[in-house]
This record gives sequence, structure tokens and C-alpha cells, in this order.
Amino acid sequence: MARKPTLSPSKITTYLACPVKYRWTYVDDRGKWYLRSKSYYSFGSTLHRVLERFHDTGDAGVNTTEEVMAAYEESWIDAGYASAEELAEAYGEGREILERHVQQATAQPRESKTIFVERQFRHDMGEFALLGRVDRVDEYPDGTLEIVDYKSGRESVEVEDVATDIAMACYQLLLRHKFPGVPIRARIIALRTGHSAAASMTDEEAADFEQTILQLGREILSEEYHELTPVFKPLCLHCDFLPLCRKHPEFAEL
Repeated sequence: MARKPTLSPSKITTYLACPVKYRWTYVDDRGKWYLRSKSYYSFGSTLHRVLERFHDTGDAGVNTTEEVMAAYEESWIDAGYASAEELAEAYGEGREILERHVQQATAQPRESKTIFVERQFRHDMGEFALLGRVDRVDEYPDGTLEIVDYKSGRESVEVEDVATDIAMACYQLLLRHKFPGVPIRARIIALRTGHSAAASMTDEEAADFEQTILQLGREILSEEYHELTPVFKPLCLHCDFLPLCRKHPEFAEL
């Protein structure tokens, strides 16, 4: 029996940005030979791993600033940096980010408690399953569950950013199905400053979004990817798959 197709926020946003990029990332295996390590992925993955341990109530060994710094050194990923100088600068920035995060988290008693870290949720949507891995979920005294998403490259975030973020909407939808009747909120934390903003969907917004994802999912799964003609976009300049698109006779760079 064939496994049910899955879609995730990453797959959805990739498709919306460029269906051809979706092809090379998720459909055509030849694309994997063109993928290059990127420093911002390494940096973000390192910070996420350390914050996972810091907020994991089952990990008793990472509570203080010193323990967090030790975990940071253990977790550091150095792939994708262009030079030793760039790596050293990023390493220092990461230390500052984590030190500030720990200070803010321990400055006063928390109103909430963390119940999940790096947890994957799944919802069957019929023709496919929607998957999403959340950085953290906190529970508040009134029963509200707050999804927390870390953004390692951001310095600011507004409520509108959260409200219009596809990934945050997907996470809210997943938790609404996992915990029916429970108030769900989503928060983005800009790690470079510690600024954050939160938003939540109404029942009507959630229902509309679910229908949008269902229709979009059908489109993604039925697309004839090998027949697509690549079209130049600004994102092409930094895309790993540009050499592949250049091989297409109808691809024209502006």
C-alpha cells in the first residue's frame, strides 16, 4: 500500500515561491546534487538545538548560562561559512543571542510552562497529511497553548507578521485538531533582539485556511513538474538550482 503524501509548511512555501524549485527539492532526485551548505541554516539549526535543550523540562543539564554556552559549543555547526572570520563573527553573535535569551527567560517567574519542544504534529487531510514541527509549545494557566517559533535571522516582528505567516497558520491548524476546543495562539520570537509578537486565528479563519491548504495541496500533488518552464525571478540569483534552470532552452535571465 502506497504511503500517503505529506505536505509541510516548508514544502508549501517552497511551491508558492517557485514550483520549479519545489521540483528540484522534493520531486526530482537530481536536485540534491546541487544543494550547498548555507551558513544561515547552520546558524539557525545550532541555536534551535540549544534552545530545545534549554526549554526541555526533561533535560536537567542545561539551565544556567554556563550550561547553555557548553551546549552551544557542543552543538555548533560550521558548515557553509565562507571564511574563518565569518564563522567567528557568527559564533560570537550566537553567544550573545543565547545569553540574552537565558537572561530574559530567568529574569522573572514564568507564567507558562513548556510542554513540548521540537514536536512534530500530523493531521490527515484526506488526499494528503499535513505535517509540522514546532519549536516549542507553552501552556498557560487559563489553558491556552502558545506555539513559539524562533527566527534566528530577525531583529523585529509585528503582530501582522505572525498573522500572515503560513507556517504559523499551519501550526495553529495542527494543534487545533490535536487539542480541539483549546485556545491556541502563535508567537514568533526574533532571536537577535528578543522581540516577539503573537496572534491567533478565529474559528472562521482556521476553517477558511484549512480549505485553502486542501486546495493548494491538491494543486501541489497534481502538478506536472517535468513539464514546467522555469521563469526567472529575483530569488533565482541565490538559488542552488539556477544551473539546472539555465539548461532549459526557454529560460531567460533578466
